[in-house]
Amino acid sequence: MPPSLHLLARAAGGSLSPVRAAIRHWVLSAFPPSEGSSRIDYDQPLGDPGLFGPDSATWRVHSDFPGMLSGGLAALTLQTLHPLALAGVWDHSNFREDLIGRLRRTTLFVGATTYAPLAATDALIAHVRRIHAYVKGHGEDGRPYAADDPHLLTWVHVTEAYSFLQGYRRYSHVTLPVGAADRYYNEVRRIAEALGARDVPASEQDVTDYFKRIQPELAFTDRSREVLQLLSQVKLPVPAAGLSRDLFLLAGAALLPDWASQMLCHTPWQQRQAKLAAHALWSIAPVFRAALKDGIASRSCRRVGVPASTLAHWPGEARVAS
Repeated sequence: MPPSLHLLARAAGGSLSPVRAAIRHWVLSAFPPSEGSSRIDYDQPLGDPGLFGPDSATWRVHSDFPGMLSGGLAALTLQTLHPLALAGVWDHSNFREDLIGRLRRTTLFVGATTYAPLAATDALIAHVRRIHAYVKGHGEDGRPYAADDPHLLTWVHVTEAYSFLQGYRRYSHVTLPVGAADRYYNEVRRIAEALGARDVPASEQDVTDYFKRIQPELAFTDRSREVLQLLSQVKLPVPAAGLSRDLFLLAGAALLPDWASQMLCHTPWQQRQAKLAAHALWSIAPVFRAALKDGIASRSCRRVGVPASTLAHWPGEARVAS
């Protein structure tokens, strides 16, 4: 493990107050809650559960910041393997100049569709559908693509849902109860379907089968390499930007399915680094949760009249030993 990752892992066992304060500043600097979302009121109207509500698997999985950020980066990595999905980003996105902005917009969409009141959720989904209607073109091989193609929408959704769930499993210190993964997939497919996706996997077995079916469509191309190279060099607007980036990128790589790691040509050394980073993030993850107790998940809990601690527990959960 790089020395900087050792320092982060040891920080979790040290004096917590300074570490929590630093982490809170880190997260709010990189992903400010008002960035692009000032018109979303997570506090009103009282009693509005949004699309899922506090009893959902989705509220629990998406409340875990370490799992969501590492999972989001894993999802972006997976998405580079579909040439037509990547072509839309390549042709219509300013990711080369503003990769941080793209990450923030994705974070906003996931957070808002999870926790915002229903009217705000519906408005945001409608806004994204309008944008998708203009994203069309041709891939490198001349095949047409469209951002509102149900097939591509399903791919993007499945890579995200899979990666978020794997991030929760790996870094939340909580063992999912039996059936919780299926419940999560069945819930979050509502977002994909609202965007226009079809035949969206609704269970863990469905996701496994889907990945098997779609692998012949995937490829690790020069475009994939360029996007991933940019991602590996992104500078977060926080202290120790390189350390923060490397920790979460490597911890995200640890979440990838074996077939994807093979397609991405990850070397044994890269795989070892990912495992070491995953251990470091697992070690410090409780400090992230302690530092981020008043985010949009907590505000949404207050909106519907339940304590935020509700999201830290599953019926019949088991804590993973250190």
